[in-house]
Amino acid sequence: MISIKSLEAGTPPKHTGYTAETNQKWYGGLTAHGESMPFEKDIQINMISDTFFNQGQPLMLSAEGQVIWSEAPFKINYLNKQLSLTENHAEFNVTQAGSTLKDAHAFASTTYFPPSGKMPDELLFSAPQYNTWIELMYEQNQEDILAYAKKILDNGMPPGVLMIDDNWQENYGVWDFHAGRFTDPKAMIDELHEMGFKVMLWVAPFVSPDSQNYRKLAKQGVFLKRSQKHDALPQMVDWWNGVSALLDFSNPEAVTWFDEQLKRLQNDYGVDGFKFDAGDAHFYQDGYSKANITPNQQSELFAQIGLHYPLNELRATWKLGGQPIAQRLKDKNHDWSDLEKLIPQMNLEGILGYPFACPDMIGGGEYLCFLDGADVDQELVVRSAQAHALMPMMQFSVAPWRVLDENNLAAVVEAVNIRQKFSQYIVDEARKSAETGEPIMRMMEYDYPHQGYHSVKDQFLIGESLLVAPVVHANQTERTVKIPNGTWISNKGETHIGPLSITEPVTASTLLYYQKQ
Repeated sequence: MISIKSLEAGTPPKHTGYTAETNQKWYGGLTAHGESMPFEKDIQINMISDTFFNQGQPLMLSAEGQVIWSEAPFKINYLNKQLSLTENHAEFNVTQAGSTLKDAHAFASTTYFPPSGKMPDELLFSAPQYNTWIELMYEQNQEDILAYAKKILDNGMPPGVLMIDDNWQENYGVWDFHAGRFTDPKAMIDELHEMGFKVMLWVAPFVSPDSQNYRKLAKQGVFLKRSQKHDALPQMVDWWNGVSALLDFSNPEAVTWFDEQLKRLQNDYGVDGFKFDAGDAHFYQDGYSKANITPNQQSELFAQIGLHYPLNELRATWKLGGQPIAQRLKDKNHDWSDLEKLIPQMNLEGILGYPFACPDMIGGGEYLCFLDGADVDQELVVRSAQAHALMPMMQFSVAPWRVLDENNLAAVVEAVNIRQKFSQYIVDEARKSAETGEPIMRMMEYDYPHQGYHSVKDQFLIGESLLVAPVVHANQTERTVKIPNGTWISNKGETHIGPLSITEPVTASTLLYYQKQ
C-alpha cells in the first residue's frame, strides 16, 4: 500500500508541464468553474485530490480545436492570457483536432471517453424529479414522503423520479429503513409506484464508528487506514455530518459489500435506484488505501458503482465521461449569483463528456433559506424553475406550493408544462448523446463557432433545434437574445432569421425559447 499523500507528493514522478499557445479560448477541468470559461481573467485551478464537489476531467479544449488530455489530475494556471498546466503525474497528450470547439470535443470524446451507447433511466429526462431534502431535511419519514408525493399530483405536476434524501436510514453505513419513521417501507414504495413515481434513496460511502456494521467492516479491512500496517485503524474523516470511516473502493471487498446493501434494498423493498452523494476526492486526501491509487481515482471508483444502477445520480465524479450516469451540479445557494452560474456550468458539463446533467434543485439547495418564516425570493424560485425547464433534467426539492403565492405557483406549473411539451425531444436528444457522445445541452460556441458567441452565458441550445433564453437576473422586464444563423420560430409564433440580436419583453411567467426550422 502507498500513502495517498506520497502519491500526490511525487510518486510516480511528475512529467513536464505544458504551456499552450496564446490567443485561444479555453474550457475544461472542473464543472464548478464553468462560469469562468472561456478563461478571460487570471485563474488558478488545482484538480489534484479535489474536484470542488462536482465533476472533473483531466481535459482542456480550445475553441480553436486543440485538445489537451492527461490520465492524471493537474494544476491549471491561466495568467496574463497564457494557459499553462503543471504538477501532472502523467504525460500530456496534445492534439490539434480541427479548428472549432466541436472538433475538439469530437476528438476527445472518441479518443478518451467514448460514449457507451447507454443512458440513465429515461424518466430522469421525461419528467421532473422531486427530492425530499428541503421539505423533510433529517426527518425523512413514511407519512410525510407520501404526503409530499400526493401534493405534487394535486398541484398539477406529473409524477417522476422521487428521491428520498439523507436520514431515511438507520445510520451511516447501516442501510436499512429507520424503523421508528418507516412503519412499512415496502408498502410506501408500492404506493409511490402506483402514483407513477420511481423511487431513489440517498446513499454515501461513510460508516459511523458507533454503528453495528463498523466493527465487522473494520475487521475486513475495507476502510481507508491511518497507516500502512495490516492491522491499522481506520482513518476517521470529517464531513458535513460528523466524523466517519470511509470505504476504500480500491479494495474489492468494499465494493462488494456496498453493492450488496443496495441490491438488498432493491430486492426487499422495490427501490428503483440511488442518489450517490459524497465520493469527493478531498475526503481521501489523508490515509492509506489498499491499492496504489490517488484520491481522484477513489472518486472514479465510487462513481463506477452507479453504473450498476440505471436510475442513478452522482454529484462528484472523476474521469467518467461517456458513461450513463446522471451528473448533478453541486448545491446552489438561494441567490441570483448562483442562478447566473447555472447555464455556463451545465454547458461545460456537456463538453467535458458528462451530457446527462442535472442543474441541482430549483431555487437552490440551501434548506435554511426555506424554513418556515424565512424570506423566500419568489421571483428567484420561478426564474430557477424556468431555467431548469428545458435543461436535460429538472429537479424540485422545496415545495413550490408551500413557498409561492398563487400567481408564482401558476408560473412554475406553466414551466413544468413547457417541459412536458418538449419531453420527447429531450429524451430523443439524450438517446442521441448516448450513441454519439455529443452534449445534449450546448453553449452557442459549440454549434456556431467563431461568431462571438463564446461570451454568451445566459442562453443555451438543446440539440441543434431548440434555443432557450431564460431570465437569470432579478427584476427584468425585457431581455436580449442572440439568434444564430437560420430561421427560428419563437414561443410566441414569431419568425426570426438570424444572425441577429433581439430584445424581448418578459413577464413573470415568460420563458423564451425558439425552434429552428
